[in-house]
Amino acid sequence: MTDMAGKRVLMIQAHPDDCEFGSAGTVARWISEGAEVHYCSITSGDNGSNDPELLGAKLATLREAEQREAARILGVSSVVFLGYKDGSVVADLQLRRALVRVIRQIRPNALMVLDPTFRYMKNYLNHPDHVAAGEAAMAAAFPAAGSHGSFPELLDEGLLPHDPTDIYVMLSPGDDTWIDVSDFMDIKLKALNAHASQMRNGDPSDMVREWARATAARHPNKPEGFGEFAESFFHIQLGG
Repeated sequence: MTDMAGKRVLMIQAHPDDCEFGSAGTVARWISEGAEVHYCSITSGDNGSNDPELLGAKLATLREAEQREAARILGVSSVVFLGYKDGSVVADLQLRRALVRVIRQIRPNALMVLDPTFRYMKNYLNHPDHVAAGEAAMAAAFPAAGSHGSFPELLDEGLLPHDPTDIYVMLSPGDDTWIDVSDFMDIKLKALNAHASQMRNGDPSDMVREWARATAARHPNKPEGFGEFAESFFHIQLGG
């Protein structure tokens, strides 16, 4: 999907800040090109702190506010929180139904999801919520969201089947699609730093710039004029 004008995108993440780390530059670019972007956060990040005084409902409330501010900075149209417990996400039928409901409500052309196959690297273990969120989002996208026979109770809510045509898998080691975000790094970093509760180790801007610079350098067929910074995805085209 190259022309984003008039397109609707739904980003499904496990925790507040997943998108800001992985794809906020792309989100900002697409919005600037005329796309309408919506966020769905499966958890509110209620376990995302080692401070015993900042856990549970108190942290969830704070992180929801941080995510809404980051979304405002980027120009995201809406943010919904499903209220699952941070650290306990399972890709079961209950979560699949909840995501199908959101997909049918938003009716996106494209989904942006986490990679359910990415488990570890040499110096990194992926959060199990990320894996479960990606698996549940893909199972919701196909075949459930477009099937009259899947979760017929949603039909009683007036939510008709809907088939997204494109899926962009973010933070994927199998990337095959690069988006030039050089003009959007400042707004990405501003949105990322809105998640102040997660900046225990200081401002990550330099690290994120290096990731984006390395991502751009990894582009195998970089077109002339491609910028210094990029985000990358594995792109699944289902139709359309």
